[in-house]
Amino acid sequence: MSESRIINIGFGNIVFINRVIAIISNDSAPVKRMINQAVEQGMLVDATQGRRTRCVIVMDSGHVVLSALQPETVGNRVAKGTFEANVLNEDAQNSI
Repeated sequence: MSESRIINIGFGNIVFINRVIAIISNDSAPVKRMINQAVEQGMLVDATQGRRTRCVIVMDSGHVVLSALQPETVGNRVAKGTFEANVLNEDAQNSI
């Protein structure tokens, strides 16, 4: 059974790590177009709580999630969560 890990993307909002495809900055024109397309398709999730968007998270479902956190911060949280999951899995296997 696959265990789902969650990551805090700011202000108590969370996403499932295994559903994240990309964590990108919103500075470029193509990313802004992607955000506009997500709005038109009803696939945008704004998790900024009214603050400036600094990070765009692309999900495997096609949803685009906006976060007020820096991409590096979210990426570090994902990496830390993945590292912790790997350590926990290794510890569990070693105790068998």
